[in-house]
Amino acid sequence: MSETTVGAYEAKTHLAQLLDRVMDGETIVITRHGKPVARLAPVDDEERADPQDAVDALRAFRAGRILGTGGLS
Repeated sequence: MSETTVGAYEAKTHLAQLLDRVMDGETIVITRHGKPVARLAPVDDEERADPQDAVDALRAFRAGRILGTGGLS
């Protein structure tokens, strides 16, 4: 896996293209005034959240609540 360094302005201007490169496995270090400040890196499959887990969590949270009351029914 390769690592590339880009300045903050370039990262802001070309974020979509940088994300495409990250999705292909590349790691991008973002610098400000020549100093590294952030790293864009691919997410491991184990770290990715399952969307269905998020839906289930929202449904569980919503259960028993009435919209607009902020409390339980």
